[in-house]
Amino acid sequence: MSSVSTSASPTLTGPPATTGLPTTSAGGPGAPSRPGLTLAVILTVQLMLVLDATIVNVALPIIHTTFGFSAADLSWVLNAYTLAFGGLLLLGGRLGDVLGYRRTFTLGVIIFIAGSILGGAALSGSWLIGSRAIQGIGAAMAAPAALALLTRSQPEGPARNRALGLFTAVSSGGGSVGLLLGGILTSAASWRWSFFINVPIGIAVLILGTRLLPATERRREPFDIPGALAASIGMIALVAGFVWLPEDGLSTRTVIAFALAVIGLASLGLIERRASHPLFAFRLLKDPQRVTALLGFMLIVGPQMAAFFFLVQFLQVVHGYDAFLSGLAFLPLTLGIFGMSRITPRLVNRFGPYGVALAGSVLLIIGHLLFSRLTVETDYWSGVLLPMILLGVGGGLSFMPFSARILGGVPRSDQGAAAGLMQTAQQAGGVALGLAGLIAISGISSGSGAAVPVPELITGMDRAFTAGAIFVGLSLVITLVSLIMSRLAQPVAGRSVDARSSTAP
Repeated sequence: MSSVSTSASPTLTGPPATTGLPTTSAGGPGAPSRPGLTLAVILTVQLMLVLDATIVNVALPIIHTTFGFSAADLSWVLNAYTLAFGGLLLLGGRLGDVLGYRRTFTLGVIIFIAGSILGGAALSGSWLIGSRAIQGIGAAMAAPAALALLTRSQPEGPARNRALGLFTAVSSGGGSVGLLLGGILTSAASWRWSFFINVPIGIAVLILGTRLLPATERRREPFDIPGALAASIGMIALVAGFVWLPEDGLSTRTVIAFALAVIGLASLGLIERRASHPLFAFRLLKDPQRVTALLGFMLIVGPQMAAFFFLVQFLQVVHGYDAFLSGLAFLPLTLGIFGMSRITPRLVNRFGPYGVALAGSVLLIIGHLLFSRLTVETDYWSGVLLPMILLGVGGGLSFMPFSARILGGVPRSDQGAAAGLMQTAQQAGGVALGLAGLIAISGISSGSGAAVPVPELITGMDRAFTAGAIFVGLSLVITLVSLIMSRLAQPVAGRSVDARSSTAP
């Protein structure tokens, strides 16, 4: 049973007997006595993990000079983190289910801190890239555990909706915060502080987390090592293929990556069907409402992530913004997401997740279409500010309802796997649809070499933002179909209950 029970969401309502899935109560074992502080710890870690995907972006020119990177090698400063983070999320989610969420969360944060120290102290390019991979491994363990701990520590209903609203705001707005913070640190101190700043924050989180986070049980069962290897190889290869696609096209390494992904994920399916204690809970995909929510979520995350790439290019290449001003320009989007995170849970409780997600999708479509009309003469105040606000408000309205539908009705034993699944969908949407699909459609190189010529940039942005609006439109259609399916299923479920009641002695 989901935490967003409303009359507008029939598949997320009703007594537990209609779903057959156990629910989580805030008063259960290990529930925290101070849920507000517990939530603050979880949100702090999630923000730290998400902004690290973009905080180094504005420092790439300086890093390029420091270590003498080629343009292709420089992209690995970003890609190493993306590959490890996105490729290991399924494994990290299941580790939390088996080892316990607090234990996995703590171990992930420790690994992330170690990677941050190594990154800040890097003396060579390969050292820096290796530290980014270590950060990604830690993030892949900590992020699903953090989301699973959130569902454990917040009571079902409005309280969990509010927590999910804040969590999704941090997840979606953290990228723009990373651009702003990276610009400030790089300009005021050094690019190395983009790494070192994680250390005191991470240590504080560890100290508070051991006292506040709910204790969760460890399962005494064998770990599915073949499944873990298949999932890791398949997901890392898939992410790698989508990372290389806009840079290389269908090159040899791109084709090999996609082939390995198919082999790895197909092997995972075969292994899990025979495993006594499978790594991945395929039963989570038997719910059509969860599957449609995952698809819709990916289709809105991709264009949102691509918007960061294109708009930073537009502001720096066309208008000559520096690192700090580029990050500051995204402030309206960030404020829109975080501002709506306080309102969206109440809207979901009042109107249901479907209606709120549909309204947010409409705003996103309008924002992307407005961005597709940018020209060389368009300045920030007349042509960028309004669609930037629309992307922020629309994203703030959309992300939380999708998250609630994905995580609704998940058994306690599968909460880590569900969290990993949702965050994998977010990473896949951002990397595959956004940083690969839309950049490929634009025809603009995503490498970190010379600046893109202005005419090519404008033409590419037009194509990409138009395609982004189409992607969000597909998400809107999927959500509408899912809503209709849930409405049609409600009378059927009601008749089944009535039939059972009439035959009861």
